[in-house]
Amino acid sequence: MTLSEYIEQHSSPESDVLQQITRSTHLEVINPRMSSGHVQGRVLSMISQMIQPQRILELGTFTGYSALCLAEGLTEDGQLLTIEHNDEMEDSIRRNLALSPIGEKVQLLIGDAKEELRLLGEEVIRQQGMAFDLAFIDADKKEYCDYLDLVLPLMRPGGWILADNTLWDGHIIDPAYDKDKQTLALRAFNDKVAADNRLEKVILPLRDGLTIIRLKQSVN
Repeated sequence: MTLSEYIEQHSSPESDVLQQITRSTHLEVINPRMSSGHVQGRVLSMISQMIQPQRILELGTFTGYSALCLAEGLTEDGQLLTIEHNDEMEDSIRRNLALSPIGEKVQLLIGDAKEELRLLGEEVIRQQGMAFDLAFIDADKKEYCDYLDLVLPLMRPGGWILADNTLWDGHIIDPAYDKDKQTLALRAFNDKVAADNRLEKVILPLRDGLTIIRLKQSVN
């Protein structure tokens, strides 16, 4: 038995719906490892349930697995907004969301994340109460620094941001990847977060890195 198998066996199981999504992802998608998977999915769900957010923002939907995990912690009137740039994934995402009653709380936008975030920023300015309690960044790694700049003004003071893949399979400290654009971008993101005194932060060695960030104050 591997350590990963041991951890899975001693963690809460996936729901039937999430197991179904995992199976279809491995059958239909070229890189199924991009899905959060069992253990990380339970971590996302548990964090969301601890926070009990009314509004969640997700960048990078993929198959909808992580969106459904995060949505488990939403308040009764809560909503999760998820943005996916790959329009070829739309049918699969909508099919997967429809498998769960929680999927009704998930709104899918297909488009460029940075452009959608700019539009959201204008909406938050116009309407009080539109800010987000929790955000999950899991999209184009090269854009993480820009995502952070655009997401921070959308968050409530005391809000939480989760960023995935921030250790990048250990490449983050491997000189062999000093010219890799994604590795360089993630190093820059980690340095940016570490240097920002408005943020409390910790990196967990979960899969290839999950950064948990809490806003100590408003950034507007």
